[in-house]
Amino acid sequence: MAPYHRIYRVVLLLAAVAHATTNQDNHVLLASDKVKAELKKGDDFRDRRDYDTAIACYTEAIRLEPNNANAYHSRGYAYHEIRKYDQAIKDYTQAIRLDPYNANAYHNRGFAYHFKGDFDKAIKNHSHVIRLKPDYALAYYNRGLAYYSKGEDDQAIKDCTQAIRLNPNYALAYQQRGSAYHGKRNYDKAIKDCTKAIRLDPNLAVAYYTRGNTYFRKGEHDKAIKDCTQAIRLKPDNVWAYQQRGLAYEQKGDKQNAKADFDKAKSLDPDFYEPNSLQ
Repeated sequence: MAPYHRIYRVVLLLAAVAHATTNQDNHVLLASDKVKAELKKGDDFRDRRDYDTAIACYTEAIRLEPNNANAYHSRGYAYHEIRKYDQAIKDYTQAIRLDPYNANAYHNRGFAYHFKGDFDKAIKNHSHVIRLKPDYALAYYNRGLAYYSKGEDDQAIKDCTQAIRLNPNYALAYQQRGSAYHGKRNYDKAIKDCTKAIRLDPNLAVAYYTRGNTYFRKGEHDKAIKDCTQAIRLKPDNVWAYQQRGLAYEQKGDKQNAKADFDKAKSLDPDFYEPNSLQ
């Protein structure tokens, strides 16, 4: 988060006025020190996940210096962490008004819109980040994720491919491109991308789940079970991995294990829909 810099210009007219201006400048410097202290306290509380106290510190910094873009951005980030996305967006927007070149504020506002399900606004914000930082692989990945969430798989593939060009070791970009290929039913390319993601990051649970789901679509149920099992080992609360493994067990005729997986999915998510064949 780039700090917001204000420029203070002091004009000395007369010796007597110079003394008064110097006292005023000392007062401004004292206020600036207080702002820095509040921002530092806010960051410390945020790192400890005490977001309410962090927000109070950032709010005090804003009271002391209403044009401090960094304070608004930091408070927006804290609101974001507790899923108060509307307040986060409001603060990110004010940070952008004060500092139109704040790529991080656009980036985080894009994510906040994404979590609200407004993918068009997410894409618009990530596109602005790309204009500000054309070689920023993360921005292409994030925009690709938003396109994927809209069901625009071709655009998602294009952005993830650019992210990979910029960062050839970007495991999540390979995984996300694999998901988009899966959406287009290009299962071989999906498996290839997910396998690459796993090589780059063996602990990437979502890559195992996506590859397992793809194997299931190809009718390779043993491979699907193996990948979903690994996804569950890495992320034991992955409802979708239990569901997918249950479906694979069901296709193999193993209704006992299928029922166990569906029951586990339902315990993790009461809204989980159990297939009619096993109700």
